[in-house]
Amino acid sequence: MSEPGSDDGSALVVIDMINTYDHEDAELLLPAAERAVPVLAKLIARARDAGVPVIYVNDNFGLWRSHHGELVESALSRPHADLVEPIRPDDDSLFVLKTRHSIFYDTPLSYLLWQLGVGTLVLTGQVTEQCVLYSALDAHIRHLDVTLPKDAVACIHPHLEAAALEMMERNMGARIVAAKEIGFRDPG
Repeated sequence: MSEPGSDDGSALVVIDMINTYDHEDAELLLPAAERAVPVLAKLIARARDAGVPVIYVNDNFGLWRSHHGELVESALSRPHADLVEPIRPDDDSLFVLKTRHSIFYDTPLSYLLWQLGVGTLVLTGQVTEQCVLYSALDAHIRHLDVTLPKDAVACIHPHLEAAALEMMERNMGARIVAAKEIGFRDPG
């Protein structure tokens, strides 16, 4: 593993995909999630094979006494478990709980990335025009490189997703690509 702070490695970040889909706008999100999950499952497998950290950053849904295992089990016990099972965290996955839109807001993620020597984030998950967008901005202001596989994210509103992708690319220097174009750099 690289020295902390060396910023030469990549990490795959999976945002808010451990989900029960029993929330407002879920019906609008489901079709995009159904398209993204198979692509994301392959991307997670490739990252794991390359020894690249896979970090799940997930909303705690206001369940302040929960931990990641409870969130996973809850999602797997609901009607849309088929969207969680193919991408569920394994024993080597890292998990950070968040309470707001950005993966960085009031979380230990910055320190974790520094400790792992990560300088490039591959951001995946949902919702592109909300949590993914705000996370990309927060990564950008922390001088982290962002790659976003446009087929491994899910949106509620396609027109807002298109605008978010353009803003991430134009304003934040994010690299917007298809998942198959991503080559991982192992931090170790």
